[in-house]
Amino acid sequence: MPVFEYSALDRRGKSTTGVIDADSPTGARQKLRNKDIFPVNIKEIREIAVKPGRQHLAFLTNLFSRVSPAELAMLTRQLATLLGAGFPLVGALDTLIPQISKRGLKKTLAQIKTAVVEGSSLAAALSQFSGIFSSLYINMVRAGESSGTLEIVLERLADTMEKQQALKSRITAAMAYPVLMAILGSAILVGLMMFIVPNITALFTDMGKELPLPTRILITISNGMRSYWWLGAIGIIGFVVFIYRMRRTPKGHYLMDRTLLALPGIRSLIQKIAVARFAQTLASLLENSVPMLSALEIVKNIAGNQVFSNTIEEAAIDVGRGQGLGVSLAEGQGFPLLATQMIEVGEQSGELENMLNKIADVYEREVETKIMALTALLEPIMILVMGVAVLFIVLSICLPIFKMNQLVL
Repeated sequence: MPVFEYSALDRRGKSTTGVIDADSPTGARQKLRNKDIFPVNIKEIREIAVKPGRQHLAFLTNLFSRVSPAELAMLTRQLATLLGAGFPLVGALDTLIPQISKRGLKKTLAQIKTAVVEGSSLAAALSQFSGIFSSLYINMVRAGESSGTLEIVLERLADTMEKQQALKSRITAAMAYPVLMAILGSAILVGLMMFIVPNITALFTDMGKELPLPTRILITISNGMRSYWWLGAIGIIGFVVFIYRMRRTPKGHYLMDRTLLALPGIRSLIQKIAVARFAQTLASLLENSVPMLSALEIVKNIAGNQVFSNTIEEAAIDVGRGQGLGVSLAEGQGFPLLATQMIEVGEQSGELENMLNKIADVYEREVETKIMALTALLEPIMILVMGVAVLFIVLSICLPIFKMNQLVL
């Protein structure tokens, strides 16, 4: 059903805005008048269409129209607050819709409200928009509706999303400075080699004298970069395309994830992030009465690494046969011994959800510690590499000058 955005006047003459679903603009106006709202302007909310022949630009449309995890977490928190304050579900959705600034999300929420009004459950309405709401989100909402604790489930869901987003933000913030330094340092070195060094070394080559070996190496590298820079550009683009295409195939995705787990230093970080995400999500699902097998089916899709996903999938099969979760995970690849042992203890004590939350807390702290250690190590390494490169350039330029001075004397 089409969704319309309107500006109108209420019975007191106060301006108001919002969205409403109707079959036509006339129907939308009639609905508003029935609510004692008098429309001034009304227009349909449409998706941005991609013109024929420009399908390759569709990803840009998706990029700017996608709902970020932070926006979804805020929406979930607001809905939980309204439901906890006694608002009925439809009334809470009606209250939220005008506050949303993103047109695509506003239209989506209006369509969800329409489905709920027509008798659909909230989980069923959300499942129509799987591109926005994950299987974790939908299943937790379904569990909350069936148990009559939807506002509590939404609060927990918002907590989980905010916690994961906070961890991601801390990792991004910690890596931002080293990455920026690497990019700027590389750009400076390339600029020196392509524009500054050739002008200086041209003076030496015009003299016709034999140059020192470092100077000859510097000139060769500089000339190569100036003459064949396009090969480097093609190589970088080709590498990015290759990685992108590899990750789109199941076998390639698995090989890349397995390769990352084989890298020293990186393996530990990836492992800790995956375990923290697994434990936190599984705990949330189990706390909201989602069956173990269904929870494992959901969690395997958000592990972030195909090796871990395969281990969780195989563990789900073993759990279905009556084996313990901790033992099943220990038989696979990826999960550290500490995590599997803690899960076994939680199963034996009947406190699996609490133990999973403790595992998530432990590994999230370890992730932060590991990130801080890596960034502290990366900064001096990059400074050292930059210093060695600049020292080589300076020596290569100074050696011919010293040689000329000796000849003059």
